[in-house]
Amino acid sequence: MKFGDIEISEAEGAILAHGTQAGDARFKKGRVLTAADVAALRQAGVRQVVAAKLEPDDVDEDTAATRVADAIRGPGLDATAAFTGRVNLVATKAGIVELDPDALDTLNLIDEAMTVATVPGFEAVKPRQMVATIKVIPFAVAETAVAACETAARKTTPLVSVRPFQPKSVAFIQTRLPGTKETVLDKTVTVMQARLDALGSKLAGEERCPHETAALTAAIEQSRDQDMVLIAGASAITDRRDVIPAAIEAAGGSVDHFGMPVDPGNLMLMGHIGDTPVIGLPGCVRSPKLNGFDWVLQRLCANVRIDPRDIMRMGPGGLLKEIPSRPLPRAEAGRDRSTREEPPAVPRIGTLVLAAGQSRRMGATNKLTAEIDGVPMVKQVCEAALASKSEGLIVVTGHERNTVRQALSAVDATFVHNPAYADGLSASLCAGLGAVPESWDGVVVCLGDMPRVTPKDLNRLIAAFNPVEGRAICVPTHHGKRGNPVLWGRQFFDEIRAVAGDVGARHLIGAYPEAVCEVEMPSDAVLHDIDTPDALARAKG
Repeated sequence: MKFGDIEISEAEGAILAHGTQAGDARFKKGRVLTAADVAALRQAGVRQVVAAKLEPDDVDEDTAATRVADAIRGPGLDATAAFTGRVNLVATKAGIVELDPDALDTLNLIDEAMTVATVPGFEAVKPRQMVATIKVIPFAVAETAVAACETAARKTTPLVSVRPFQPKSVAFIQTRLPGTKETVLDKTVTVMQARLDALGSKLAGEERCPHETAALTAAIEQSRDQDMVLIAGASAITDRRDVIPAAIEAAGGSVDHFGMPVDPGNLMLMGHIGDTPVIGLPGCVRSPKLNGFDWVLQRLCANVRIDPRDIMRMGPGGLLKEIPSRPLPRAEAGRDRSTREEPPAVPRIGTLVLAAGQSRRMGATNKLTAEIDGVPMVKQVCEAALASKSEGLIVVTGHERNTVRQALSAVDATFVHNPAYADGLSASLCAGLGAVPESWDGVVVCLGDMPRVTPKDLNRLIAAFNPVEGRAICVPTHHGKRGNPVLWGRQFFDEIRAVAGDVGARHLIGAYPEAVCEVEMPSDAVLHDIDTPDALARAKG
């Protein structure tokens, strides 16, 4: 890759390394300069730009990141579309991260241009939580480096994956000593059920018995048909010959390991009867706070193998009591979580399709229900949204409401009717934004007459969205020309609702240039809507 000062006469196709002003136009970092851009820069008196030009053996940053992401991604992970050389891997279900750290080190040591960061191995993750990020540092990287990373990643299969939690039926036994308070045992049941609920498992039953070997042995024998047996003793286990381990052995089981290098949780005991795990719990399980038992329970619920050596290697990061901000894998009963840091997750972006217009330029035909390749135009737009990584779909109807609904009868969408559709585009935007769930961080506003826009186009907009990095309004472009649909962050919803008439929210793009991100698209589909009979005829042809 060539990088540095490039004469403006040779700048077409170059990737701009720094933002550049040309009169009233501002060209942002990362823009691929078109012939029109070069002409505007030359007219503004710009003679050189700092830019990058790819050479024949280079791989552009997005392609390189996508290839490496595909090589390392295992089951339980979804990949975002690449943007600015970054692809994120996101958990599709709650589960445990399985990771080969040696293979990860090998990959990261290949070339400084290629980086992969992950959460720790065996971490419990939630759906949509970010598990890994692949980032290409420069605008392009040599093909040899990308190929080497792919080879290193595929030597272990897979390098990173998420093993989903499986529903387990769990027996819970608590022992009593004279003076044991029933209220304490009751609270422990509530806390244990919350732990299991977060992992998709259930408490099959709870039994209480004296803290004696014979009584506990009988209770264990009655519970061994469950997927797992958990025992909370009235007194902490102090030796392999104490009451709980002795009862496990008397019931025909074996003690596999006692103790763990995790605090709180040191005094946990792990055993089994046949294929059923039996765990002697540390006293700290009566609290909802994270402890060493949680790490073991998570692996068991995800069917991840765990043996004594695995437990003995939990020391790094095992000092939990001094880390109150550590993200917990479960909801904490009765505790305010508002100040606790949450695991990073990808933004939730939905799609809003505007299908309320009167199609005045089309004549008597409602263009939205006109068929292209046998499918109504508006249905093609909705199907593209549903095939993308969008969280959901909202459709705003208006003119010929029933006809449009009939064309979308098989589409999984939330429908909102705009009775004031004659007032123009702004009324439909207002109606649609009113239906956006609070959980969405932004919305892609699609026009119902742009059937050539693809799921990949929408995914590229969604991947670009990052308000923290100044990308809260994502605008598609083709050869430098702006088009539709546009992705709007939630922070702009109130201002969009305040717009009147048939003008939409385009003026906000000019009002907030620092929040705008131009997303170059591979085709001109984002530039063309179908407004006239001639345009419809061309689309059908």
